[in-house]
Amino acid sequence: MSSLTFLGAVGEVTGSRYLLEVDGEPRPHRLLLECGLHQGGREAEGANAVPFGRLAEELESVVLSHGHLDHAGRLPRLVREGYRGPIHCTADTAELLEIMLVDAAFVMAKDVEWENRWRARAGKPAIEPLYDEDDVARTLAQCEPHRYGQPVALPGGVTLVFRDAGHILGSAVVELAIPSGGQRRRLVFSGDLGNPDSVLMKDPEKVHDADVVLMESTYGDRDHRPLDDTLEEFRRVLEEAHADGGNVLIPAFAVGRTQEILYHLSVLYHAGRLPQQLVFLDSPMAIRVTELYGRKRKALDPEDLKVLNVAAHGDPDQYLPNLRLTRDVEESMAINRIHGGAIIIAGSGMCTGGRIVHHLRYNLERESTHLVIVGFQAEGTLGRQLVEGAERVRVLGEDLAVKARIHTLGGFSAHAGQQELIGWAGAFHDRPRFFLVHGEPGAQRALQAALAEAGIEAEIATYRQRIEL
Repeated sequence: MSSLTFLGAVGEVTGSRYLLEVDGEPRPHRLLLECGLHQGGREAEGANAVPFGRLAEELESVVLSHGHLDHAGRLPRLVREGYRGPIHCTADTAELLEIMLVDAAFVMAKDVEWENRWRARAGKPAIEPLYDEDDVARTLAQCEPHRYGQPVALPGGVTLVFRDAGHILGSAVVELAIPSGGQRRRLVFSGDLGNPDSVLMKDPEKVHDADVVLMESTYGDRDHRPLDDTLEEFRRVLEEAHADGGNVLIPAFAVGRTQEILYHLSVLYHAGRLPQQLVFLDSPMAIRVTELYGRKRKALDPEDLKVLNVAAHGDPDQYLPNLRLTRDVEESMAINRIHGGAIIIAGSGMCTGGRIVHHLRYNLERESTHLVIVGFQAEGTLGRQLVEGAERVRVLGEDLAVKARIHTLGGFSAHAGQQELIGWAGAFHDRPRFFLVHGEPGAQRALQAALAEAGIEAEIATYRQRIEL
């Protein structure tokens, strides 16, 4: 009998990893669904450092739903430890991975370099990064890109099909048809389901046939505000910041959220409702991803692109004329000399590293600063502390008073809200077995109860739980 074991993203929103063992002789075929980084504090770093052991050499295939690091960020570590098989993903995910993983390796190298300087002074042994750029190069060489809807044959007689999840460029719902005990069982993994209100992405595809469904539950406890209300609040925040004479800081994920924010700033600009004279995209990775989105227009929502095209009179250079792309460190540092009138978009989205941390250091203690949170903040992150109203936080080794105004705009989420999740789950025929993953415990319990009211029974997956298919 084939089986599935939950190895990550259970009771948390990061670290996605599921082991599929398929009937075979003399031993089962072993496939890995997702290989994500744990994110959020020292505990996450410890989880990322745990070796894969024999699994790295025993695996025959890896399948990815999309390119966010919490779903794909440990792949180079798996390769470093000996995995040499194919990595199946959509074509757009393969291109995103080239940007995301190279950047992750670069950031890790810098972090380890800083840490080892401290360790040398303290007489402690040096440490190594999880992986380096050579590991990333090998990982990218093992990627096998596929189209949405294209059946792909995997070891053990498994068939894979990707469907558009509407979350970010290349994101997919994963369908796996699996031989098990003389039958053929269908496993569906939602990946991260998109928010239909989000711009640029198409709506998530619904799937109707499954025996087992793994469904994300990131926002299982709430519905997002209507986008129009969120945009009106965003506009008011920008006006207040302008009146206060301060900067607007937006920690944004490089993939998806940054492009969505730029879209809305463009629409505001052309409507004459953007008071700020300067918009900085201060993230080399986000710049590269934004350029990739520009080359992948056929994958985006045509109606949203039509709005942009009309606003800019068909001239791509006019989408946001006051946008400044800061690729190098010197340009980024120069932004900190600007005390007001600027919008600064920088990673990381949860304020756990990257250039946004430096901008927080220079702006967080100013009452005129407005910090706009536009994405989910995992437990243990600096972003979560700020959202929960911390009066003091530690940034780059300094204890800072939080005097900036903090705004949380949940309507920008690229994840489905509770009602969208219930609607997606309700499209399945014949009552498949549901397991909730990718959610904090409170969100999962709330979604479980809401699904039950809709007549859908769902279990909350636990770490190392093994189920037969």
